[in-house]
Amino acid sequence: MISFTDTQLYAWLAGLIWPLARVLGLLGTAPLFGQATIPAPAKVGLGMAITVLLMPVLPAMPAVEPSSPAGLLILAQQILIGMSMGFVMNLVFMAVDLAGSLSGLTMGLGFASFYDPQTRGQSNAINQLLAILMTLSFLQLNGHLALLTVLAESFRSLPVGQWPHQGVFWQAAIWGGTIFSAGVQLSLPIITTLLIANLALGILTRAAPQLNLFGIGFPLTIGIGFVAMLLSLDYLQRPLQQLLLDGINFLRRLVSP
Repeated sequence: MISFTDTQLYAWLAGLIWPLARVLGLLGTAPLFGQATIPAPAKVGLGMAITVLLMPVLPAMPAVEPSSPAGLLILAQQILIGMSMGFVMNLVFMAVDLAGSLSGLTMGLGFASFYDPQTRGQSNAINQLLAILMTLSFLQLNGHLALLTVLAESFRSLPVGQWPHQGVFWQAAIWGGTIFSAGVQLSLPIITTLLIANLALGILTRAAPQLNLFGIGFPLTIGIGFVAMLLSLDYLQRPLQQLLLDGINFLRRLVSP
């Protein structure tokens, strides 16, 4: 007859629950994995499968009962670490979303916004186009596999029960500022082109006041914006891939001891 002691049962539960909390925290907030269209049972099942595969190679867990106050604190800590990792990677996609929003507003597509269930906010056609390009680049570079690799490595560099280093929040704040600047840089070619077009329209309207600016301005700026977007597509692949690589590298530094 097989029997288990309370200590063995608590050790087995701790080896499952605490890593599962970190894995589910990442899967709930990371790009591609945390999409609202993916059912929650599928995310939980994937998290359980990843945790079971990682359990044989994980370091020893703290000798704390999972139901004790210290165990619940460790559980909250693992959820916070996993969510932070997913959120940091999600900032890369937010930079592309910012670039699409700035480009669409400059083109005059602000009136053509619609509800996006992925971001739970307003989105336009340029947002969707850049989001698709970013997702394809993410899959092309095996970003989903690199993200899971960093997650597996984090259990050795940042074991369960150990807090991140003191400067992690400052580094995350600096990374957030870098992401915003990257979003502006991605949209800069379109913004610059449309700025020149608007200056030309302003000079034309000043020279010929009888022209209907609203009649020719909106179609012209939208058309010029789409042409600028078409010409810049070939040059967007490298910045998007570099942005993804920077995100993965920053994620490794974030969970380093």
